[in-house]
Amino acid sequence: MASPDIIELRDLGKVYDLGAVQVSALRGLNFVIEEGSYTAIMGPSGSGKSTLLNILGCLDRPTSGAYLLGGDDVAGMSDKELSRIRGTRIGFIFQSYNLIEQLDVVENVHLPLFYQGKDIKDCYDHCAKLAKKVGLGDRLDHRPMQLSGGQQQRVAVARALVNEPLMLLADEPTGNLDSSTEKEILDVLDELHHEGRTLVVVTHDDAVAGRAQRVIRLKDGLIDQDLRQVPTVDRTPSE
Repeated sequence: MASPDIIELRDLGKVYDLGAVQVSALRGLNFVIEEGSYTAIMGPSGSGKSTLLNILGCLDRPTSGAYLLGGDDVAGMSDKELSRIRGTRIGFIFQSYNLIEQLDVVENVHLPLFYQGKDIKDCYDHCAKLAKKVGLGDRLDHRPMQLSGGQQQRVAVARALVNEPLMLLADEPTGNLDSSTEKEILDVLDELHHEGRTLVVVTHDDAVAGRAQRVIRLKDGLIDQDLRQVPTVDRTPSE
């Protein structure tokens, strides 16, 4: 039996009205992303990649078509409903980590739960378990300035998992890392995928896309290529 679809786009379009000019950023995209899959989205500047990322993350709405997330059409939802979706169904991993300097590792992992009104005392064990899962068991009381870039991104990965989201959406997750640390983070993402997590990674890096099962390439707001592939994973030890 086929896996259920986490994402379904139906003739999805996005037009930016700049007054005298209208810019079509996305032009009728149609595709599905299955539960438990690992998908990379690529494209040059101006291809619509960032616009698609914002729509998938419920940070923006399409101007036409439908976006189904877990079977629910979120395209027409209110700002309040979209905020709830972002907080409960999507785990975000950003290039810049977006950690709060005044908080330690566990407190940063807890943030999405904090915004839902959940006290850290009730969630501490869960948050600490996720931090340990990504290799930060000996850094639980450290603040971001006491961590390396790779460790900060591990905090961001743990934070993205804290709500048990439908999918993880990563925006250039290794863009600020050196090649050795990049491999460590990609290995973490691989492990999450092997556990059955649904991953969507927006990247310009062929090495990052090479880890995915599928690569969707955009050009001028259209799907230029949609390729299924066998992931190429280098698991040689990092030096």
